[in-house]
Amino acid sequence: MKNNKFTEEKVVEIDNKSLAIYDKIQAALEIFCHDFDLEKPMWFDRNTKELNQISKTFFREDQFIDSIWFDYLEIEILDDSKTKA
Repeated sequence: MKNNKFTEEKVVEIDNKSLAIYDKIQAALEIFCHDFDLEKPMWFDRNTKELNQISKTFFREDQFIDSIWFDYLEIEILDDSKTKA
């Protein structure tokens, strides 16, 4: 997100039934960051709380070691039957 607009968008599907939802989210985040040449952001308790409440979470600049060129990174779980992290 930059200036309240999506600058890039990607859907990542992790269809491994043996993984817990948290592991699927981490795997998808790793794929996304690799594809967009980003470091993986730090995961805070706030991220878990947001995912459990609204099925999405946001990573702001303070969660990245390097500076970022966007306002924040947003991830959303599209399958709402698996929202508990």
